[in-house]
Amino acid sequence: MLLVALVGVIVYAAMHYSFNAQDLYNWYKEHMTYVVIASLMAIESSIVPLPSEVVVPPAAYFSLQQNSQLEIFMVMLTATAGAYVGSIINYTLSMIIGRPLIYAFADSKVGHLFMLNSEKLKRAEDYFQRKGSIAIFLGRLLPAIRHLISIPAGMSKMNFGKFSLFTILGAAVWNFVLGSLGYLLYLAVPDDSQLFAALEHYNTYLKIAGYGLILLIVVYFVVKHYKKKRSKQAAAIVQPDN
Repeated sequence: MLLVALVGVIVYAAMHYSFNAQDLYNWYKEHMTYVVIASLMAIESSIVPLPSEVVVPPAAYFSLQQNSQLEIFMVMLTATAGAYVGSIINYTLSMIIGRPLIYAFADSKVGHLFMLNSEKLKRAEDYFQRKGSIAIFLGRLLPAIRHLISIPAGMSKMNFGKFSLFTILGAAVWNFVLGSLGYLLYLAVPDDSQLFAALEHYNTYLKIAGYGLILLIVVYFVVKHYKKKRSKQAAAIVQPDN
């Protein structure tokens, strides 16, 4: 529960952090290279809430123009590599710094007031080790969670190979979606001076889809928990008395 609460606080802070996306886009348009794409995506996968929607679609868009130094497949590949590097940073820092702090808090008097102890944290870690793969994959597709999902993975010391595999798969799927959006924008917006406005418009639909996916996941787990609870109650009723 403490891990959930911690991630919730970070998500709230990230969602209320604002910056000028137009200024970022203007700078990015002038400095767009594979190195810059990878660097920005590494930042996006860290704690900084930098929207990948302002990085990959414009790069894919400009890669399709004549005399471009970029290639759309390499844009998506470079973005995925950058996202993976950023996630490793979060994973490592969470394991080295976050985990000891969390355990120290759980075994403190204040932690005990919240009904926490190291044994409960260990059980939570074991659960994430067993069930965390799908959380890592889906987390890479969800707004406000994408750059945070590496934190509980690091805190629980999730197997690094498994973490890497599902991080890369999730990031690749997301960057394919963003690259496809850039391709569609290239077909729909011939004048690149209108590109940022078009990005803002279509990103609204991406966010709606992302939050819709979050809602579906929450509903799934609520229904699953309810069915499990009902099954236990039914089993207790039919169990013969000793």
